[in-house]
Amino acid sequence: MSVKALLGYALALAVFVSPVAVPRETSAQVIVGSGSSLNHGRGISCPQGARLLRTRGFRGVRQIDCRGRYFTYRGVRRGVRYEIAIRQRDGRIVDQRRTSQGR
Repeated sequence: MSVKALLGYALALAVFVSPVAVPRETSAQVIVGSGSSLNHGRGISCPQGARLLRTRGFRGVRQIDCRGRYFTYRGVRRGVRYEIAIRQRDGRIVDQRRTSQGR
C-alpha cells in the first residue's frame, strides 16, 4: 500500500468519524413596543423631557414650549446651543437645530 493511499484512507476515516455539524434549534424573543424606558409607553411630561435631554448630554436645558404634541427645549451640548423638539407621546427627539455657539 502506498503512502498516498494510506493518507487518503486516514483522511476519509477522519471525515466520517468526526462529529457532523447539525443545526440546533434556536429561539429569539422579539419585543416591539413604543415609548422609552423612562415612561414605559406612556406620554412624557415636560420635566421628564428635560431630564431625558440631560441624560443625553445636554446641559443648561430650558423649557420653551410644552403644549401640544411636541415639547421644545433649548440646551447646550459640546459648547453648541441647540433648540430641540421632543415628541410628547414617547420622548423621542424629532428635531434638533443648532442656534449658535454656546458658552
